[in-house]
Amino acid sequence: MQKLLFTLFFLCLSASLFAQPSDEKQRQLEQRKAQLQKEMQEMQRLLQMEKKKEKSILGEIAQQNAKIRISEKLISTTAKQKRLLSDDIYLKQLEINKMRRELKDLKDDYSKMIVKSYKSRSEQSRIMFVLSSENFLQAYKRMQYMKQYASFRKMQGDEIKVKTGQLEVATNKLEVKKKDKEKVLAESEQEKKVLEQDRAEQQKLAKAVQKDKKKYTAEIKKKQAESKRVEAQIQRLIREAIAEANRKAKESGKAVSKPDTGGSAKFVLTTEGQMLADNFKSNKGRLPWPVEKGYVYSAFGTHPHPAYPDLTITNSGVEIATQPGSSARAVFSGEVLRVQVINANNKAVFIQHGDYITVYNDLSSVSVAAGDKVSTKQVIGRIHTNSSGKSIMKFMMYQNTTTLNPQSWINNM
Repeated sequence: MQKLLFTLFFLCLSASLFAQPSDEKQRQLEQRKAQLQKEMQEMQRLLQMEKKKEKSILGEIAQQNAKIRISEKLISTTAKQKRLLSDDIYLKQLEINKMRRELKDLKDDYSKMIVKSYKSRSEQSRIMFVLSSENFLQAYKRMQYMKQYASFRKMQGDEIKVKTGQLEVATNKLEVKKKDKEKVLAESEQEKKVLEQDRAEQQKLAKAVQKDKKKYTAEIKKKQAESKRVEAQIQRLIREAIAEANRKAKESGKAVSKPDTGGSAKFVLTTEGQMLADNFKSNKGRLPWPVEKGYVYSAFGTHPHPAYPDLTITNSGVEIATQPGSSARAVFSGEVLRVQVINANNKAVFIQHGDYITVYNDLSSVSVAAGDKVSTKQVIGRIHTNSSGKSIMKFMMYQNTTTLNPQSWINNM
């Protein structure tokens, strides 16, 4: 009896422990999908707002490529949901099958006990069972046995009720999981159709620029050269800012780390700066977006151009498209390291978080100054809107002078 109760307790505990990670993963996937859908909706809204007459075909290709990238991520997230639900359904079915077998065994045992009790149900037979004892001790033991037997019957009846309730709950959960899977499968099919349409449109646009490949290639290379020039300028500004910050830390006598003797530019941190750096690092993958609404227009890293696969483009940060008039927000608390005019229509804000730096480029106006303390999600400036009505901010991250991938740090990017 005790062994059976222990087994039931262990099964319930195990089911609870295994369900928690699975439910948490489903919740995370739902959040990821919600963010991707939000990006897709924002993209569609921005596309309708833009001036169609001033659209460039390369801009359309870039937007279409961004849309395809979001669709692919949606399909990938849905596939993970589907696999997780399939595993949950399989494990839940195993649990239900086992519970049914155990419930059947309990009912069979209880039935046999009732039959046995019925056969010896008369009060006279129970009295005779006690009176026929050879001595007082044996009579006492027989009376205790009858009490325990009655108590055991009640306990077993209660167990059957509990087990029946658990089986009903498990069955209901299984039905919910099956409905969730049906919903996910339907979403997956719809997402695949959208992706097929996007790819067809992309191919159509790519064909349209093939006849003027020389012209568009020159335009792409010009933009890449400008991007490299700005990145080199930002790297130089960071080195200068680090040198200046280290000089101030040394003068204040608060520095706790030593400057690197290898010649590379690294922050000499104070105790406060080291704590801020550790806190920033611990939030990797959970930092908020540097804009309230938007989508990833151009991803980080080196990848082939969507129109010309033989031509690679490199992005040292991540470009985020947002609504005209939108503001840039600090992704974490820190201190404004410097505010720099890159060109007539472009200002950049550098925020220090210990030995980490976040850079917000392509701002038309700035609302902070060097030395200001900023908090998470604080507005630091307004994003520039170009002649075609696009507002695209380039967001970059560094640890000292080492370039980081912002998409690994920002939540659901």
